[in-house]
Amino acid sequence: MQVPSIFSCHLVRTFAASAALLGACTLAAAQSGTQVVRLIVPFAAGSYTDNVARIIAPGLGRQLGSTVIIENKAGANGVIGADYVAKSPPDGLTFLVGGASVNTVNPGVYKALPYDPVKDLLPVVRFGLLPFLLVTHPNVPVNSTSELIAYAKKNPGKLAYGTPNSSTLVGMETFKRTAGIDILSVQYKSSPQAMADLVGNHVQVLIADFATAMPQVRAGKARLLGVTMKERSPLLPEAVPMAESVKDFDLSAWTGLLAPGATQPAAVKRMADALLATLAAKDTQEHLAGIGFDVKPMGPEVFGPYVRSELQTWSRLIKDAGIKPE
Repeated sequence: MQVPSIFSCHLVRTFAASAALLGACTLAAAQSGTQVVRLIVPFAAGSYTDNVARIIAPGLGRQLGSTVIIENKAGANGVIGADYVAKSPPDGLTFLVGGASVNTVNPGVYKALPYDPVKDLLPVVRFGLLPFLLVTHPNVPVNSTSELIAYAKKNPGKLAYGTPNSSTLVGMETFKRTAGIDILSVQYKSSPQAMADLVGNHVQVLIADFATAMPQVRAGKARLLGVTMKERSPLLPEAVPMAESVKDFDLSAWTGLLAPGATQPAAVKRMADALLATLAAKDTQEHLAGIGFDVKPMGPEVFGPYVRSELQTWSRLIKDAGIKPE
């Protein structure tokens, strides 16, 4: 199996405006000599990781007293952006907006990476957790995870699911193996692209993030079957966990900031302190909640061991799902 590469109009306009503002700030900073901090997003503009970064950037800039810009370096399921940061100068000015897919799943689905995921990327702060939603095209005659399982068993190979990143690939393959069903995999470069094809009925099943899925669910263009987390999400308490139909199923992804491996402790602490203060701000929390992001910060002393533990967890899930590294 090959590894894939990983909103309402109001949100699109919001982030487009944010991008323009950050671009203007970059020019002003260059003219004034102000230090610029770059947050490298390893996915395309409009992706969930990009949205989170653009919400956090303004407050982070205020805390640091610096200009903070977002740079999208998409490709190879986040490997290109992660490699760029891993090989960047450890000067406290370039950071990776990483997450489960890039930092803890990719090491298990690729035979080799151009960087060491542990030594070359230093965990700074975890922002929080991303709940995923299981959705189908409305033409699929199911209203729950258990009904989807029953339908797929009666129609093996007739449904297809979209997978825009390695986290959802592992999640869907784990779901298929545990439920004993056959659903075809179709690869996408981004979640919005995969959602567009679900709306068009080119694929019928998708695990997608809140911001990508919920506008289509509310518009009646996609049907929500449940959440992938083991417990109900406080952001969507009416959605039934998939674990009620598939024993112990639990899929959530974290998002956080990582630095080049040789970055000095003082630079890491400066960024960590600024990020934790930004994440504690009410306006930041409200904006993140608006895209379905559950703010649960971790500082560097906890985030580092967490990432290492997640590497082991995802490695086991990948092997159990029968995914062969490419």
